[in-house]
Amino acid sequence: MSFKVIIPVRYNSKRLPGKPLLDINGKPMIRHVYDKAVMSGANSVIVATDSTEIAKVAKDFGANVCMTSSEHNSGTERIAEVVEAMGFDDDEIIVNLQGDEPLMPSAVIHQVANDLEIHDSSKVATICEPILDINDLFNPNVVKVVMNKRGFAMYFSRAAIPWERDSFATDKKIMQDKHFKHVGIYAYRVSFLQDYLQSDNSDIERCESLEQLRVLWHGNRIHVTISQNNIPNGVDTPEDLSVVRAILSSNNSSLE
Repeated sequence: MSFKVIIPVRYNSKRLPGKPLLDINGKPMIRHVYDKAVMSGANSVIVATDSTEIAKVAKDFGANVCMTSSEHNSGTERIAEVVEAMGFDDDEIIVNLQGDEPLMPSAVIHQVANDLEIHDSSKVATICEPILDINDLFNPNVVKVVMNKRGFAMYFSRAAIPWERDSFATDKKIMQDKHFKHVGIYAYRVSFLQDYLQSDNSDIERCESLEQLRVLWHGNRIHVTISQNNIPNGVDTPEDLSVVRAILSSNNSSLE
C-alpha cells in the first residue's frame, strides 16, 4: 500500500500561541509529529503551513514543506491546496495528521490509510476509540460517532450519542460497545479532496462545528475503524502540553 501524509499546521492558536514550535523534550512539537508520520510507512510526508517560522524550523530538520494560504477554515482545505499544487493522482491516498498530535501512534496512521485502501467505496476513512469514562461521553469537546453494522458513520456529534434512554435517566452508565470517541485523523483519496473544496457548507456542519458532517450531508460515506492502539490526547492546552512532556520523558511509553 502506498500513501502520503500531509500535516496541516498553523502558527496561531488562541490557547497556545506558536503551539507547533513549543519545545517538547528538546524538539519542537512539529518535529515529534513529523517523526511519527515518517515511521508510519508513508512514502511521503509534507508539512503544510502558512507560517514562515514553522516552514523554516521544518526545513531545518529535513521536512518537505508546502506553503499554503492563511485563509483556510480547516486542515482539509489546506491539504486540498497542497494536493492541487503537487499534482497528485486522483487515486492516491492522503492521510491528514494534525500538527498538534505528537503522541499519535505510527501504527494508527498506517491503520487509517489501510482502512481506506480496503474500503474503496468510501470517500473518507477515520478512527474511533471506545468511550470508557462517562465524563468524556457528556463532554462537548469529545466528539462522538455512531456507526452502522458495516462500520460506516451514521453521525458525528458533540452530544452524547447514542442516547441511552433508560439508563441515562437513572445512573448515566455507559453501555459497553455502544459509545465511541472520534479521533481526528483522516485518510482521503485525492479525487475526494477536489470535490470537497467545491461542496457547500451545511447547516449541521455549522451547528456542530464539525467539518466531517459536510461529507455525510452531501451523501458520501466515511468508514470508521476502531483503533488497534491506545491514542493519547493531542495538545490543546498548557495542561495537555505538560502531560505530553511527561509521557515522552518516560521510558514506559510504547507508542510506536
